[in-house]
Amino acid sequence: MDRARVTQQTTSSTISLRSELLHDAPSPRALRTGTFYGPLQWALEGPGWGVVRPVSDFAMVWIALVIALGGVSPLVHIDSVRAPLLVLPFVVVLLFYIRGLYRTKMRTQILDGIVPVISGVSVAAMGVAVLGILFNHELPEQGQWIHAWFYSLVGVGLGRTLLALAQRRARAQRLIGKPVLIMGAGVVGAQVARRLENHPEYGLAPVGFLDEDPRSVAEVGGREVPVLGTIDDLEDAVDRTGVRNLIVAFSSVADARVSRLIPRCQELGVDVSVVPRMFDLINDRVGYDTVGGLPLLSFTAIDPRGMQFAIKHALDRVLAALLLIVFSPVLVLTAFAVKLSSPGPAFFKQRRVGRDGRVFDFYKFRSMREVPRSEDGAEASALDFLLAGDVAPGGVEGADRRTAVGRFMRSTSLDELPQLFNVLRGDMSLVGPRPERPEFVELFRNDIIRYGDRHRVKSGITGWAQVHGLRGQTSLAERVEWDNYYIAHWSIGLDLKILALTLVALFRNAG
Repeated sequence: MDRARVTQQTTSSTISLRSELLHDAPSPRALRTGTFYGPLQWALEGPGWGVVRPVSDFAMVWIALVIALGGVSPLVHIDSVRAPLLVLPFVVVLLFYIRGLYRTKMRTQILDGIVPVISGVSVAAMGVAVLGILFNHELPEQGQWIHAWFYSLVGVGLGRTLLALAQRRARAQRLIGKPVLIMGAGVVGAQVARRLENHPEYGLAPVGFLDEDPRSVAEVGGREVPVLGTIDDLEDAVDRTGVRNLIVAFSSVADARVSRLIPRCQELGVDVSVVPRMFDLINDRVGYDTVGGLPLLSFTAIDPRGMQFAIKHALDRVLAALLLIVFSPVLVLTAFAVKLSSPGPAFFKQRRVGRDGRVFDFYKFRSMREVPRSEDGAEASALDFLLAGDVAPGGVEGADRRTAVGRFMRSTSLDELPQLFNVLRGDMSLVGPRPERPEFVELFRNDIIRYGDRHRVKSGITGWAQVHGLRGQTSLAERVEWDNYYIAHWSIGLDLKILALTLVALFRNAG
């Protein structure tokens, strides 16, 4: 009898707690006014995003036609030979729609859209040429046709780039975004929430968790996100918060109940994303097959000792040699500037850990004045403080000893140029995880999950983590996560993308 009374009281308390949390959750009006409301939200994040992009593409191709034909007047009084060019804007938008270029993505990557845009506009231009042959038995005037194709490429590319940058900037300033619920307030769910909180460019703002755990809140990025209830409280949570996105992370909820949840979410107009089991093994080479009605996923891992990586390393050395020749005047001038800036050698040499745990000499231009041995203890104390949390070593550790030349080199990354010699020697690659000092590798291998996995490949001058802003004293766990993502998804195309993003970052920092 006592046990039943205790159970009843516990159940009543839990229901009361859930009711209070749901009552205290942000109201739909609170979420839709202020941060996530208004014309900017509609145009760059809401339903208008599906209208703005095709309208922009259509307008840019029309502008391209005006320029190619020499003005508005020739466009109005166009003859039958050039008339097929008028179809170009419609064909471009239609092909983009068929190829899925208007689908909403969590994060718009400008470089990822280059190839689809080039192929889409080119196929559209060829379609216009075919129309000219069919109806006029000749091509539109070749010069104007080629100009229309080229200006369309430039115009559409420029329009899409400006829209993507506008959306990214508005998200980064938290002017726009979408509230999202996360099912599972455990380690993975909290990790998802932290990533979304720390990277507003994804456009998703966590407003609450659903979990069987009776905890009331979870700490995410310096603020508390409430646990709004269990899976049974989904409809109430959606109604109170107005969310249209749900992320299913790991939780104690049975898979059968989660499977029933997804169709119900679709009925409520809520988009569902799922963090899959064994997510750390999944890459873009996952194969899909079925045994009857049972789906099977097959995993294809990257072989760092395979032929593809052998080609990568050969290209690394060739490119490093060419870059050393091209930048030889810069290297000589920088070495002289370093020597004149303060007493000491022009180059800084340090032991770092590379592929398979092999230690090598890592070169940079010296950017700091040399430290007397009596100051070593102070530097060590500063590092001990630095490594107390989830912060990677790097940047300015301890007292700022940078010279004026050193500050300039670091802001422009000129101090990294001597690592081209490391690439030429085979110690490093142009692209890969950044190498670390041996003493820190031993420390991190024990404390950071999958830290040692990054040593499957050669270290790099630049990497996937660095082009996403994880340089210097930033989150070590997140950097390791990005490094392992790079290894799992490696391709020559990804390396080229990282090199392009690195150049963009260099020009941005130099400006």
